[in-house]
Amino acid sequence: MSRIAKPSIHARKFVSVDPDKCVGCGVCEYICSYEKEKSFNPLKSRIRIVRLGLTVNMSLACRLCEDPPCVASCPRDALKQSEETGIILIDEDKCNGCGWCIEACDYGAIMLHPDKKVVFVCDTCNGTPKCVEWCPEKALDFTTKDVVAQKSRISAVKKLFYEVLRA
Repeated sequence: MSRIAKPSIHARKFVSVDPDKCVGCGVCEYICSYEKEKSFNPLKSRIRIVRLGLTVNMSLACRLCEDPPCVASCPRDALKQSEETGIILIDEDKCNGCGWCIEACDYGAIMLHPDKKVVFVCDTCNGTPKCVEWCPEKALDFTTKDVVAQKSRISAVKKLFYEVLRA
């Protein structure tokens, strides 16, 4: 009898951003908060825009870490990771809003809900992220770490090739 392998971390899909395309318009934050909370409030969004200066914008959402530090840091075992999807599941009855998971997240992807005072994080809208669907600049993608790595390699080769041609 063969065993069914659990999905590779590299096959898990997450919301990724192309910082060259993101203009920081905030549509992703608004559509997320509306989808999840029925209110247009970026503070209730599971994706956040980070703005650096006037020209650098980047949306951040949960990256579905292989061994998520947020889960390990929770003193109340309120966070679990789905073996199937990698999504972080939060038991609101156990969460006391202490924020240890927020501090542990390398990406700033976990936030404290402004009303409920428990943490919340992107759940990829059950595999159909609305932020990706509605992004007017097509800066967001629902993809895997392998695809992101391949795009980075292609971009690096193009930059190197361009530099060689200019020399």
